[in-house]
Amino acid sequence: EKRRRPSMTESDEELLSEATVKIKVGGDVIHTAAEGNGPVDALDAAMRKSLVVFYPRLEAVRLVDYKVRVIEGTGGTGARVRVLIESSDGEQEWRTVGSSTNIIEASWLALADSLEYWLLKKGTTPL
Repeated sequence: EKRRRPSMTESDEELLSEATVKIKVGGDVIHTAAEGNGPVDALDAAMRKSLVVFYPRLEAVRLVDYKVRVIEGTGGTGARVRVLIESSDGEQEWRTVGSSTNIIEASWLALADSLEYWLLKKGTTPL
């Protein structure tokens, strides 16, 4: 496994992001880490890795599209953002939204809502 700092001149090695999540499911607390090709991909992978143990059917759900918009503020890095996530289970597509001044938190909110929505739609009550 290779990890490097980004370079403006070298792009032949993959730059990985890692996310660590702690999720409470019922009475169990699951602490999981996963890698991805960016912070949101890593966060998505870590969430799924934690939850698929309890909800195996979540394997069918995929993030299809991810969009970020500045919705409030001066437009700098401290501005409030809206994250719009489009997900699919291969049969249907749906969208969820997260909003925060922290882009990772906004992404977390949209991802969590997407998975919870799908579970409820399939008649599974999240623990």
